[in-house]
Amino acid sequence: MREPFPNRTTGTGLVFGRITPEQPLVVTSQMAENGVIISDGIESDYLEFNSGACATVTLADRQGRRVV
Repeated sequence: MREPFPNRTTGTGLVFGRITPEQPLVVTSQMAENGVIISDGIESDYLEFNSGACATVTLADRQGRRVV
């Protein structure tokens, strides 16, 4: 999955869902190389995410707050 929306290139199959404590989102990379995960929009703060690597997205114990 490259973009959070479907397009002709990526063939995105999952575009909506709900994460619960009992059912986290588990994503497995199928990219042979150059796969990355960026969670906060800062490209230099990435995690490598190449073929076979799994990422599990769960709910946090604490709730974040945004201050503008």
